Amino acid sequence: MLKERIREEAHRLHEETIHTRRHLHAHPELSFSEENTAAYVASRLDAIGLAYEKMANTGLVALLHGKKGPSDKVVALRADMDALPILELNDVVYKSTVPGVMHACGHDGHTASLLGTAAILKSLEHEFAGTVKFIFQPGEECTPGGASIMIREGVLQNPAPQNILGQHVMPELETGRIGFRAGRYMASADEIYITVEGKGGHGAMPHTTIDPVLITSHMIVALQQIVSRNANPTVPSVLSFGKVIANGAHNVIPDKVTIDGTFRTMDETWRFEAHRRIKEMARSIVESMGGRCEVNITVGYPVLINEEKLTARTRSLTEDYVGKENVVDLPIWMAAEDFASYSQLTDACFYRLGVRNEKKGITSGLHTATFDLDEKSLEIGSGLMAWLALNNL
Repeated sequence: MLKERIREEAHRLHEETIHTRRHLHAHPELSFSEENTAAYVASRLDAIGLAYEKMANTGLVALLHGKKGPSDKVVALRADMDALPILELNDVVYKSTVPGVMHACGHDGHTASLLGTAAILKSLEHEFAGTVKFIFQPGEECTPGGASIMIREGVLQNPAPQNILGQHVMPELETGRIGFRAGRYMASADEIYITVEGKGGHGAMPHTTIDPVLITSHMIVALQQIVSRNANPTVPSVLSFGKVIANGAHNVIPDKVTIDGTFRTMDETWRFEAHRRIKEMARSIVESMGGRCEVNITVGYPVLINEEKLTARTRSLTEDYVGKENVVDLPIWMAAEDFASYSQLTDACFYRLGVRNEKKGITSGLHTATFDLDEKSLEIGSGLMAWLALNNL
């Protein structure tokens, strides 16, 4: 009976959830600049009848206490709110009105869906005991991540949740399908910035230079040994360099080269051992060839771990809500998510919500200028999270 009531409420609220998502999509804001987004979410929480507090400048945390009886059980539900610096190419009525900024990762859908979940649970507050903590988080797309700031400001305290759930759209999955992976699911992600200094000069007189371009070439190739020869083959690791600037000319050897890259892995101990090896190898190669080297590594998000028992229970409940045939296994993914910060401190489950609809032409991937989501998924997502929250209590 409770499950059917949740479904009915999710359906009744569906048009409102779509309206919320479209408003957010049309008015995107970048990481840690979500002032108007936060104000809009606050207005929706006011309309639902939930008290909230601000956190991490543009974040919000709301609490709903069930009225069925006393209970110290607490479950946290999280949605992120920030957009990306991408110029939207979709021709839709809710297209971004902010040039060069777009909800290309579905955070508008996450926020709208969680607001829908809050409204559903508010309507059922006399049917459960315990507390639901709704976390509307800024800055997921930008290091150090809004999760780490909210944690530092006490989001996992007063009251402390026994577990936390996160839902993220996935355009590879058809609408109606939900994806899970227990254990290590998403990688840590760290930013690498290297400067190689030499001595520039005329391209026709290389013997008078210390060529930082040649030195950098050797260094980039050699650094791949850290993955191919130092990493345990059973631990996924990625070392990639996506930006190399040698600002010389066809006949000018520059004085320095700058390199930007990323290191990702699924093991926290190996992660920091790899940092040490990257620094030592880069410096030794550059110095052995007569140059100077500076290596800076910005520590980003940790490994995202879905607690085994919680994930198994959440998956079973999801099968009950959407049908076993609509729940699928996910492979590990070397992308990163700052939900991982929560997963390092409390039992967590981060699952994927299918939003693909080929008949509607909704097939573009995350972080692309044509990303969109099938809005039917919002009804599924808001109802499912309500169902999971109540059963976790």
